[in-house]
Amino acid sequence: MMRRREFIAVVGAIAVWPLAGHTQSPERMRRVGVLSGWSEKDPTVQKFVTAFVQALARLGWIEGKNIRIDRRFASSDPTLLKPYAAELVGLSPDVIFANTSPAAIVLREQTLTIPVVFTHVVDAVGLGVVESLARPGGNMTGFSIFDAPLMGKWLQLLKEIAPTVTHVAVIFNPDTALHSWLLNQAIERAAPSLGITVVLAPVHNDAAIEETIAAEAREPGGGLFSLPDPFAYSHRGVTIAAATRYGLPAIGAGQQFARDGGLMTYQEDPLELAVQGASYIDRILKGASPADLPVQQPTKYSLIINLKTAKALGLTVPPSMLDLADEVIE
Repeated sequence: MMRRREFIAVVGAIAVWPLAGHTQSPERMRRVGVLSGWSEKDPTVQKFVTAFVQALARLGWIEGKNIRIDRRFASSDPTLLKPYAAELVGLSPDVIFANTSPAAIVLREQTLTIPVVFTHVVDAVGLGVVESLARPGGNMTGFSIFDAPLMGKWLQLLKEIAPTVTHVAVIFNPDTALHSWLLNQAIERAAPSLGITVVLAPVHNDAAIEETIAAEAREPGGGLFSLPDPFAYSHRGVTIAAATRYGLPAIGAGQQFARDGGLMTYQEDPLELAVQGASYIDRILKGASPADLPVQQPTKYSLIINLKTAKALGLTVPPSMLDLADEVIE
């Protein structure tokens, strides 16, 4: 027979056990801010954000369970970036995820303490976002989409697919393409060796895009560059439609540029950047310092050629280029 003292001890343990389970402290909710220069309504941007959230989940960070994500989208309006950045900084997040060069630059001005992981930044050192690629040295690190010299490659690809091009108009919005001076210098340096002259064409609205493309088409041998920036990406439909109407071969940023009817594009897969960004955020949430995480540059670029557009322009794409293409749209 169980002794009375032992019986009381067992009953007491049973009574206390469920209470002990209830008093365990829940997992701390971590907070991540997202500052994007793009529009949240854009399907490609939605895919990017979804890929980012899914990548975090695979690393154990489940939105609504142990992580909260506060999102701000500037929709290519540079005036919104500063107040949105201030809002996110005011929330005191554990880390902020910045997409596009303007977003990273604004956050650099807003905080020197909250860790920031960026993607889609062009030449982070040249823009003054970090001290060096190997040792960022501050509260910011991330992933470049490309550096300025790649613009020479863009020009070379355009010349290969459209050898009659002798002059190119470069469309950019200086308010959103804060890196435009770096890219334009690279284009101007590469152009003479290819027998091409360059006209820099800053634009701020759809009407200016139309006027620039119409002017470029007045002389034979014209071509078009649409520089990578949130404005150009959001207004790619206007650019592509005008380039098609005036018969100009055009290269632009974002895989959707070629898929929507532009002649070609050449850059890194944006969904891969979302996954890479999540990996750095995971490391920072686990204690890593952004100062010790090197800024990484693309290891692979995707060449997408719209063969349907090429045929409409009367261009014959060399078989060597078709072999190199990661995607051919027919």
